Amino acid sequence: MSPSDYSVRNAHDRRQRRLLIVLALGFVFFGAAAAALFYVLQPETLRIAVGPAGSDDHQVVQAMAEAFEEESRMVKLSPITTQGATESLALLGAGKADLAIGRGDLGMPGDAQTLAVLRKNYVVLWSPSGRPGKDSKKKATGRIGEIADLAGRKVGIIGRTGANLALLRTILVGSGVEPDKVATVQFGTEDIEKLAQDATLDAYLAVGPLDSKITAAAIAATSRSRGAPKFLPVEASEAIVLKNARYEAEEIPGSVFNAKPAWPEDKVDTISVNHLILARKELSEAKAAAFYRQLFAVRDTITQRVAGAAHITKPETEKEAEPSVHRGAAAVINGTERTFLDKYSDYFWFALLLLSGIGSAAAWLRRYLNRDDRDDTTSHRNRILAVVREVRDAGSEQDLLTSQQEVDAIIGEILKCFDDGAIEQDDLAAFGLVLELFDHAVAERRATLQSDSADQAKSPGPTLASRR
Repeated sequence: MSPSDYSVRNAHDRRQRRLLIVLALGFVFFGAAAAALFYVLQPETLRIAVGPAGSDDHQVVQAMAEAFEEESRMVKLSPITTQGATESLALLGAGKADLAIGRGDLGMPGDAQTLAVLRKNYVVLWSPSGRPGKDSKKKATGRIGEIADLAGRKVGIIGRTGANLALLRTILVGSGVEPDKVATVQFGTEDIEKLAQDATLDAYLAVGPLDSKITAAAIAATSRSRGAPKFLPVEASEAIVLKNARYEAEEIPGSVFNAKPAWPEDKVDTISVNHLILARKELSEAKAAAFYRQLFAVRDTITQRVAGAAHITKPETEKEAEPSVHRGAAAVINGTERTFLDKYSDYFWFALLLLSGIGSAAAWLRRYLNRDDRDDTTSHRNRILAVVREVRDAGSEQDLLTSQQEVDAIIGEILKCFDDGAIEQDDLAAFGLVLELFDHAVAERRATLQSDSADQAKSPGPTLASRR
């Protein structure tokens, strides 16, 4: 094998190795891009803490998780069952849950924000009118007609949560009644009949939505045993709300608990507290917005499974509230959600810079991988220069033909390298100068050889006399 053939074979092997390297890098880049795309398109799973098991809140969240699983490609829910709202909020504060269900007047993490209102809980206060009998006059003198009359009385509170007790104390203070002068006893939601039969109670308090079966059952039970209910208005509701941002002034519509007889007969002033779907402030705007959109997209589906889901509403963003509304939910509600370009313009610029860097790195890598070909180009150029010197001393046309064949093989290899991008345009231009020098040398030497041949043909042969 001639040196030229050996060089051509080496160059071919190097091109194959470069091709394999490029293919390997291409597969790596494609795999990384595919993995990134798969990660981005994966549904976001949010952990939501709710409790206790079997409660209305728990049922709503379970139905919500099922609806998200069936219909959402962006958000999924993973419920975490707790002992109650207090534990749920503790998990949220500790970062062990992304979302939590809790009442607005409970102690909660300082960075908790509202995503949606699960339901609005109304405070319902009423007293029994007493059944007519031989001591009806005595009972009439002791009837309770307003909150101020609760001083020195005993109130039965439905629900064992401390939040209800704290809420009653807030109402008493706002109404000018010292809380310590009002005795209280709490009953579980399963002890409605026990509460109704307790003759020591002078009034009752329930906190829940207006269509709460528990509140309606308690009013009906006390009316059967103690007489028709007298609903006590929270006349200081506006003042209470001004001092306690987590409450809202509301009205209980007439006949909402019973039509005939009407309970209550007319609207009654009260306060309400929201049951909230909460998230930490650190939850990204995109995730919060995606959850909010998906929640209201499937609310009707959830309501078909659990009636309590009908109370889900958007939070108020027009006024300051505590806790504040998460920026992701607020952006969707107010129509100020950033567009795709607004969100990711910085990433686009970063991607352009990254691509520019990748391009520079690829150019360097190409030059690094082609360093052997550039060395070969220099070697080929030097070889042609050596052939030029050999051509100038060529003794025959056959020698010139052999030199031209060798240079033709070098030219073929150089052109392959150029097609593969192994050499630059400037290198090819320099190589052209060497070829031009070779062509001139061949032409000059061929002319010299032809001239010598012609001179030899014209010169006469030896004469007969000289041969003698």
